Amino acid sequence: MANVAKKVSWSGRDRDDDEDGRAGETTPLLNGTGPGAAGSARQLTPSSFLRIGQLSNVDLNEDIHELETELPRQRPNEIPHNEKLLSLKYESLDYDNSENQLFLEEERRINHAAFRTVEIKRWVICAMIGILTGLVACFIDIVVENLAGLKYRVVKDNIDKFTAKGGLSFSLLLWATLNASVVMVGSVIVAFIEPVAAGSGIPQIKCYLNGVKIPHVVRLKTLVIKVCGVILSVVGGLAVGKEGPMIHSGSVIAAGISQGRSTSLKRDFKIFEYFRRDTEKRDFVSAGAAAGVSAAFGAPVGGVLFSLEEGASFWNQFLTWRIFFASMISTFTLNSVLSVYHGNLWDLSSPGLINFGRFDNEKMGYTIQEIPIFIFMGVVGGILGALFNALNYWLTMFRIRYIHRPCLQVVEAMLVAAVTATVGFVMIYCSRDCQPIQGSSVAYPLQLFCADGEYNSMATAFFNTPEKSVVNLFHDPPGSYNPMTLGMFTLMYFFLACWTYGLTVSAGVFIPSLLIGAAWGRLFGISVSYLTKGPIWADPGKYALMGAAAQLGGIVRMTLSLTVIMMEATGNVTYGFPIMLVLMTAKIVGDYFVEGLYDMHIQLQSVPFLHWEAPVTSHSLTAREVMSTPVTCLRRIERVGTVVDILSDTSSNHNGFPVVESNPDTTQVAGLRGLILRSQLIVLLKHKVFVERANLNLVQRRLKLKDFRDAYPRFPPIQSIHVSQDERDCMIDLSEFMNPSPYTVPQEASLPRVFKLFRALGLRHLVVVDNRNEVVGMVTRKDLARYRLGKEGLEELSLAQT
Repeated sequence: MANVAKKVSWSGRDRDDDEDGRAGETTPLLNGTGPGAAGSARQLTPSSFLRIGQLSNVDLNEDIHELETELPRQRPNEIPHNEKLLSLKYESLDYDNSENQLFLEEERRINHAAFRTVEIKRWVICAMIGILTGLVACFIDIVVENLAGLKYRVVKDNIDKFTAKGGLSFSLLLWATLNASVVMVGSVIVAFIEPVAAGSGIPQIKCYLNGVKIPHVVRLKTLVIKVCGVILSVVGGLAVGKEGPMIHSGSVIAAGISQGRSTSLKRDFKIFEYFRRDTEKRDFVSAGAAAGVSAAFGAPVGGVLFSLEEGASFWNQFLTWRIFFASMISTFTLNSVLSVYHGNLWDLSSPGLINFGRFDNEKMGYTIQEIPIFIFMGVVGGILGALFNALNYWLTMFRIRYIHRPCLQVVEAMLVAAVTATVGFVMIYCSRDCQPIQGSSVAYPLQLFCADGEYNSMATAFFNTPEKSVVNLFHDPPGSYNPMTLGMFTLMYFFLACWTYGLTVSAGVFIPSLLIGAAWGRLFGISVSYLTKGPIWADPGKYALMGAAAQLGGIVRMTLSLTVIMMEATGNVTYGFPIMLVLMTAKIVGDYFVEGLYDMHIQLQSVPFLHWEAPVTSHSLTAREVMSTPVTCLRRIERVGTVVDILSDTSSNHNGFPVVESNPDTTQVAGLRGLILRSQLIVLLKHKVFVERANLNLVQRRLKLKDFRDAYPRFPPIQSIHVSQDERDCMIDLSEFMNPSPYTVPQEASLPRVFKLFRALGLRHLVVVDNRNEVVGMVTRKDLARYRLGKEGLEELSLAQT
């Protein structure tokens, strides 16, 4: 295994701080034991990877401090990276509520009317999520439309000018320069300010809802950079779409609104305090993701199904209703604002950022004879999707290893923008596919060397925003495109989209995938119409739709949600069955070769992602074999100095501590009594909740859940807590604050049983006990995620600080 000397973030940039920007909370662990533990020692010796940081002092004012590294601040030319690694830098979220005495007392004090109030607040938050997500989508759409329109008009006027008198090379230079300049700004703000805003954000949100804490993923700064970045990426002419990032944007909005405060702006509005815990935030983030899909495609039901199929790991019926409500509000808000913007005050004609148009023409129907053709298109989509993912996999590996510096990432983004413009110009220049301009819906027709009254058909696809190009391929009448034009466009755009996905820019892959599929699908339809002269086969638009579905399904491997999204976006239920058939076929064929694009990128970042089920061949493993040992336990009444020393020990930095019964004056340890988290201990130390040893009968200071919620989510690091020497000798009673009923398993339990319990309940720590109820180990996310079904059977991933 290669030594790993740097952390690699989602954009390839090394990060030294955790999600909350806190140096003190950055640990090389996943919720549990450190690299020296027995569970990890089988994978790496201490010399197998380099420790890259030590903790610096952090003040109580919660300012963010950078880590002071032991190594020189120089970046290697290459970062060795192995796909069979599991990163130690990711922690878990606390999705399991700690039912300690404080929690139970608060819940008992809440009467039925108070519970009704809490439920009403949930619905209010979902409405606010929908409204704000819709408004953000409107802002993105309006700004992109105006800026892209301005760019295309400038370039078109320049091309028209130089076509007559020669010197088109200047037009090419202008187009490439404009693209590269705009993309440079979009890449700089992502690479240097917030790298987690790169890409569509769907893999990151998928990990967050799975229970993994991704640094900065739901921060306000991330939202601002995401919105600005996606506008600049689309305006810069990259082979990207603005729909995918809406899912991330909606999730960030949901995470912020549900907390009623902004830690970035240092504003606390003192509302929604009840929801300041990971469990509640997770449910609202699911609603935000669905609202983002709904705003992007005008598909409220599709948004709910997307959140269920691709995002949420935990679900219930009440959550379904609230998510659907947020999605509905999001679509209505976007539709209302855009309809007013386009001058159609009473005509709600803009349900999403992209509208495929209505496929309700009689000649757009299909017959039973076409079913095998649609299945064949699904096979083609699965193969092309697998090829796309495989190429992007190797490209991403190359980027992780060599293009990890922000400056190099910006240069690559500018290069791709310039190459995209150059390829588009050359393709348009070399094309002789001229079509009559009368009755055409082309926004920016380029004449070039075509006769008067005609336009270059290749420009319809390249010289336009990807969303409009997709709609043109769906609805332009037969004969609008030469087969050579469609074939060359498909080939070139396929490689451009593959090269573009993974750049350090905010961008999605939905629309490029639809555009590629629509192009080869329309080409396929033209071929079918040549072979069969029947009128029902005449219009290639339906084949463009099937090709788009097949290509997108082959890349992202969605089935149920994508079927409904396509149906809602086209406004035609008739195509539900063939679309479903195409998507199922594309997924089956694609899965035979490689994973879906999102799962592949999650794996490349070595995230401890837990799938729905344990590996099918893992019944031979037991909890004793997978657990982390030794486990640091605390006594029910513990010495303050012992707690401080344990929390300060960076070599074995636990985040959950079993509490055992024991007399403080003896060393004899009894059975398990509860579990307490690092964050809870830090709050106790910060508020000095302890008494002197001589006065153990005194009642220590009472805390409320509000004190813990006020510290959430950025709990101060242990280095910021000052404990005097006298205070170190005091005692702290953990009985009131620990969870007295933690989930436990016997050490003989099989791995699938442990996995099912851990995954279904959203746990962070699962205590392993022997037949005397004494703690023998701890199962955490990394202990389960490192077992994976490979090509040669069950394999165990290595652990490294990547």
